[in-house]
Amino acid sequence: MEHQFAVVLPAGGLGKRLKSDTPKQLLPLDGKPIYKYSLETFLSLDFVVEVVLAVPKDWMNHFKEDLGEVEKLQIVEGGKERYLSVQKAIESLQSSAEYVMIHDVARPLLSKDIIFALRDSLINKGSSIVAKPAIDTIKMAKDGKITTTLDRNFVWHAQTPQGASVKLLQGLYQQMKENPLDFIPTDEASILEYFHEDVYVVEGNSLNDKITTAEDLTRFQNYLLSRR
Repeated sequence: MEHQFAVVLPAGGLGKRLKSDTPKQLLPLDGKPIYKYSLETFLSLDFVVEVVLAVPKDWMNHFKEDLGEVEKLQIVEGGKERYLSVQKAIESLQSSAEYVMIHDVARPLLSKDIIFALRDSLINKGSSIVAKPAIDTIKMAKDGKITTTLDRNFVWHAQTPQGASVKLLQGLYQQMKENPLDFIPTDEASILEYFHEDVYVVEGNSLNDKITTAEDLTRFQNYLLSRR
């Protein structure tokens, strides 16, 4: 039997760095809300049996009205931090999916090739993330002064999707409830690393970069226009 996957899409950010009153994920990109790009990509895949979209509490009704009833999709209220949104979404899973992928909807141009590569890595190796090799020379600095130069051959820019077995993440979240972490995880990999779980890398690319600033939004818009 084919391995079944669930997908969690944290969409709880308010996009403050874009200086917009509308959450970033709802801003239009080539005429379509940013969040719909990755949502539609995952919903189109047969091995994805469930998708959970975690959204801001005050915008819950907007998302429900915008999407209506969609097969395989449920919408849940996000948490105060990204990792809490993901945790709530994973705890709400209703399918018997063996693995879960977590993807930031602010990375709208995720390719199916990357998803397939991550799927294979999860099945054949274990917990995995998508990441982009560092191109620039990376410096460590303190108090405005460089302390060391890192070997960029070993440096990766973390992206999403990131994935693991559902049971593994559920177990780690339970441990976190019993013994809260002393830091705020920025992604699933940081949680897995904290608990000494091996995490493998699947190579991403610049099209899978995150929309954070107005310049990012313009760059992606221009890319889509150039493809017409």
